[in-house]
Amino acid sequence: MNKKEIKDIKKILFKKSFKVAIFGSARIKEGRPSYKRIYNLARMIGLRNLDLVTGGGPGLMQAANKGHADGKHSLYTKSISLSINIPNEKIKSHADIEKNFTKFSDRLDNFITLANAVVVAPGGVGTLLELFYTWQLLQTKKIRHIPVILLGDMWVDFMKWLKDSPLKKGYIDNMDMKLVHVARNEEEAIEIIDNEFMKYIKKNKLKIY
Repeated sequence: MNKKEIKDIKKILFKKSFKVAIFGSARIKEGRPSYKRIYNLARMIGLRNLDLVTGGGPGLMQAANKGHADGKHSLYTKSISLSINIPNEKIKSHADIEKNFTKFSDRLDNFITLANAVVVAPGGVGTLLELFYTWQLLQTKKIRHIPVILLGDMWVDFMKWLKDSPLKKGYIDNMDMKLVHVARNEEEAIEIIDNEFMKYIKKNKLKIY
């Protein structure tokens, strides 16, 4: 693969393309249901010739990069890996474009700059950080509206807790809750992405290739 490292993320933005960011655990092994689900979703994203943005680590990031590489059929469709220096988490990436970071905050800001839609797969502290950072930027209108899709069974209990505790106590409100969408499977997730992509096409007066 003719892979290149990019220093300035703004160069990627010169290309008008719809980009889906996928966040998820680095600890989930190949063969697990979550791994297969993210692989399938990323493959569907590739088949639609949409760009992918994810991390450069193992687990669900690897599943996303592999799925996208297997699905895409255009030289213009790219996968973008935003990696960070973490011991024992660097793998051979399947991405077309790479950028490495030393600070989590810089990496997160670049994710949000690029993403037209965000999928949050099961994960731990890092994935929760990515979710809540994106959510707060949407809540405070610091970024344009993008759909945030919580994919998988993990988020059902999480959303129940939000409704039973922070929402009920008034720490968040119903408008905040409407900023995220729960998808039970990859088919529901891609439906939300497709709807957002059509809005993007109309807004930018682009042709589907």
